[in-house]
Amino acid sequence: MTEDLQTDAREWLGRVLEDFGCQTGTLHRSPDGEWLELVVAIGVPESLMPAISRIPFGKGIAGAAAATREPVELCNLQQDLGGVAREGARQTKVAGSLAVPVFSPDGGRVIGTLGIGMPEPHDFSEAEKARLAKVAEEVAGVWAHDD
Repeated sequence: MTEDLQTDAREWLGRVLEDFGCQTGTLHRSPDGEWLELVVAIGVPESLMPAISRIPFGKGIAGAAAATREPVELCNLQQDLGGVAREGARQTKVAGSLAVPVFSPDGGRVIGTLGIGMPEPHDFSEAEKARLAKVAEEVAGVWAHDD
């Protein structure tokens, strides 16, 4: 990814986080339908970057969202890993977290994930999940032009 694209992705993710009142966010892209590769992260401790730079489908919150093709939410990551988050995820100091899949424009494939998190426990509403999924559609449109 060029430096300009990285900067654009970081600015875009920053706006998403502001819109949702979140401090932590990740955007992953899947080149092969089996792995998620980190595009950009905001608010993630440097010590976790190796663990989130490449995630298999089905592992962690982002991997679970990719594998199930559904939003994955944890109300309070600090108290309950929900059977999907890894122990190291607590280092983010995030409590409420939500990850949604990014689908190809035709809806046939998961091509990435978008995740957000906040320090307070939070039950994301169906409306918030739908809104973040709609935001993820923006990414799919941009990525479709990259291919």
